Amino acid sequence: MSESENNVETETFRRLERLRGLRIEHRDLDDVINRLQLDLYVNEVQLRRLKKRKLLLKDQIARLESELIPDLNA
Repeated sequence: MSESENNVETETFRRLERLRGLRIEHRDLDDVINRLQLDLYVNEVQLRRLKKRKLLLKDQIARLESELIPDLNA
């Protein structure tokens, strides 16, 4: 295996691991948000920040997934 192929595989593995971590964080945030919404005395500012973070994670996940799909024109 050439060095460039090894670098591509290493980069792909790194991206997959990053994607896995983002998905876990997104799922965990979803659980926290759902629990907080059941609380009558929830801090709305905190809840809004968590929802923004969750949306940011969703965007990052979509971008990484897009990068991992092979370019059909290549």
